[in-house]
Amino acid sequence: MKANMGKRDRFIRIGIAIVLAVLVATETLTGTLGYIALGAGIILLLTSFINFCPLYTALGINTNEKPKNE
Repeated sequence: MKANMGKRDRFIRIGIAIVLAVLVATETLTGTLGYIALGAGIILLLTSFINFCPLYTALGINTNEKPKNE
C-alpha cells in the first residue's frame, strides 16, 4: 500500500470522525443512521491512521505531498 493521503486530508477525516462520534454520543443521530455514522467514522479514522484510502486508488486521486527533491 502506497500512501495516497496528505496531512490536510488526514486531519479533515479525523475531524469528521470526531463530529460523527459526538453526534452519536449525544443521541442526535440514533438508530440505523447512528450505526451508519459510527461505521463511517471508524472507516475515516482507520484510513487516516494507515495513510491510505482504497477509494482514492480506484479514482486515481493522490493528495500526498511529493518530496521537494523531485
